[in-house]
Amino acid sequence: MIMQIEEEKIYTPEEYLEFEVNSEIRHEYINGEIISMTGGTPEHNEIASILNAALRASLKGKPYSIFVADQRLWIPDRNLYTYPDVMVVPRPLQRQQGRTDTIINPVMIAEVLSKSTKSYDRDEKFSAYRTLPTFQEYLLIDQYTPHVEQYFKTGSHKWIFTEYDDMKSSISLSSIPFEIRLADLYENVEFGAS
Repeated sequence: MIMQIEEEKIYTPEEYLEFEVNSEIRHEYINGEIISMTGGTPEHNEIASILNAALRASLKGKPYSIFVADQRLWIPDRNLYTYPDVMVVPRPLQRQQGRTDTIINPVMIAEVLSKSTKSYDRDEKFSAYRTLPTFQEYLLIDQYTPHVEQYFKTGSHKWIFTEYDDMKSSISLSSIPFEIRLADLYENVEFGAS
């Protein structure tokens, strides 16, 4: 997703939430700044949709909720509100105190990388996600070529990194019972189209 700065004004979290609830488009809140989130490419949406459907099928009957793009996440240690592309959250949901529309307890997050956000998703956003005590696993999915980066937490400040680029390989998550082949994740994605 492409992000653009709205204004130079510094907003409080309360001002952001009031603004966001009444807005027709989504915005991230990063330490006082409100940043608009514009739409993604068809490839971006295809990948997120496929991952969502596969997660739903795999986790049916298990104590998890799956959210795609429109669920707000609060990261208090970084003063950040964001909307991950795909998020798996154990039930019961933990919500930000005083809010019914904002969660705080994801176990797995996946971001579909775009040219404008890939550095942010790998660096600052991943660093922010790691401050959440429940967060265990992170997938970074390239939309321009078959490539997925997987990070899994093994202990305090310890993460294992694995990458996949062979369409015959499968990604197995460690935080939840889930596996998907790269060929299935990238089904119908037209590389080079975006």
